[in-house]
Amino acid sequence: MNGLLSKSVSTKQKLIIFYIDSENQVTQRFVRVLEVHDDHILAYCYYRKKVRTFKLDNILSAGPIRNGVSA
Repeated sequence: MNGLLSKSVSTKQKLIIFYIDSENQVTQRFVRVLEVHDDHILAYCYYRKKVRTFKLDNILSAGPIRNGVSA
């Protein structure tokens, strides 16, 4: 997953992530990764319309956005 996240920084590709939020709820987010760090990523979240920090341990899965799905 780290390879996909790092690659998306250079390609500016939007990703979909499934994430456990602070209330232990699984959420789906459309993001554009800005930076990858050892324990978190910095990404623009299209849902919140803000730059957000996501802990890597809380990201359940990540993948490219397929055609027909928009953020």
